[in-house]
Amino acid sequence: MRWVEVENSTISPINNDLASYSRNFIKKQTLHIQEMAQLVSSWYRNKTLPESYIFPPETRPGDLIVPACKTIPVIDLGKAEGQNRTDVVRQILTACEEYGFLQVVNHGIPEEVMKASMDVLKEFFEMPAEDKAMLYSEDPKRSCRLLTGSARYAGEKVHHWRDNLRHPCHPLQDSIKHWPEKPVRYREVVATFSIELKKLGSRILELVAEGLGLESGYFGDKLSESTKLSVNHYPPCPDPSLTLGLSKHCDPNLITIVHQGDENGLQVLNSGEWIGVEFLQNALVVNIGHQLQIISNNKLKCSEHRVVTNSRVARTSAVFFVYPSDDCIVEPAKSLIGDASRYRAFEFKEFRHEYFINNGNSEVVLERFKSQA
Repeated sequence: MRWVEVENSTISPINNDLASYSRNFIKKQTLHIQEMAQLVSSWYRNKTLPESYIFPPETRPGDLIVPACKTIPVIDLGKAEGQNRTDVVRQILTACEEYGFLQVVNHGIPEEVMKASMDVLKEFFEMPAEDKAMLYSEDPKRSCRLLTGSARYAGEKVHHWRDNLRHPCHPLQDSIKHWPEKPVRYREVVATFSIELKKLGSRILELVAEGLGLESGYFGDKLSESTKLSVNHYPPCPDPSLTLGLSKHCDPNLITIVHQGDENGLQVLNSGEWIGVEFLQNALVVNIGHQLQIISNNKLKCSEHRVVTNSRVARTSAVFFVYPSDDCIVEPAKSLIGDASRYRAFEFKEFRHEYFINNGNSEVVLERFKSQA
C-alpha cells in the first residue's frame, strides 16, 4: 500500500483498516453483550419466574420432593484391577441393565484435578459479561459456544433454566484453540480434566465390553472417537416447582460421565418414578446413551433423566460425552443378536440428525433405526 500525504499529516490505509476493524469489533462485542442479556445468570436476581420458563403441568416437577436415592449402584473401580474384577464387571452390567446409571469412586482421576476443574468452570460463569460475550452464539454449527436454555432457544415455547458452555475435546490440539481464553488457566486445567475423563470412559467401556462378552477393545477407535464437554450453570430459581434445568431426555451418545458439582439436581426415571442421584464427594456419575443400548441389542438400558433447580444456590455441573465419529457404523454386536437384531446398521451422523430434528424424543428417534426384519 502507498502512503498519501495530505498537507502536514500522513494517513495510512493500514490505519484506516485498523480503525474500521476496531469499529466492527466494538459493534460485534456490543451485539454479543446484548444477546447475552438472555442468559439466565444475567437477569435472574430478584425476579419472578417468567412465563417462558414455566413448563406445562404434566412435565413440571411440582412440589413433589424427590429424595436423593441410595439404590443407584456406587461402584469402586479401584477393585477392578485385582481379584475382584469379575465382581466389579458384574456390578457395572447390573447397574446398566436396571438403571442405566451408576456412580464410580476410586476412578483414578486425582481429587486436585477434579477440584481445579470445577473451580475454573464456576469461575467462567462468574466472569463479567464482556469477558464471555464473544463466545455467545445461537448457531448450532459453532463448535465452542455459550448459550442459554437449549440449542434451539429461538424456537422454544418453554426455556430451560440454565446457561450452558459446550465445546469438543477431540482432537485436543485442534479443539483447544477454540476454547475460552478466560479464565487464563481454563485451557490448561480443562485439557488435563478432559484427558483424564477420556481415559476413564475407555476404562469403563472396556469393563462393559467384558461384561457383555465382547472382545477387548471393542469400543475403541471410531466407536468412542469423539468427545465433548458440556458445562451447565443453574442459577437459583424463584420457583423450582414450575421449571426445569433440563427436561426429560436420553443421551444420544455412547456413554456420559458427569461431575454433579456440589448440589443435588440430577434425577432418573426408574419404573415410572423419579429418583434423585445422590451427590457423593469425589464420585462421578456414569450413564449409558442410545448407542450403547443399540450395540447391546437392548440388553443395557438407556434411562430418561432430567435436572431440577433449587431456590438457594447456583449449581454448576460438568458433563463429558463420549460419541462415535460421524462416519462410524453403529449396529448391534453380532454376538448379542441372538434370535433377532433389534436395530439396523447406520452411520452415527444419521442418528445425530434424527435426534436433533426430533428434539431428542427417544421413542420417535429409536423407531427410525429399528430392524425391519
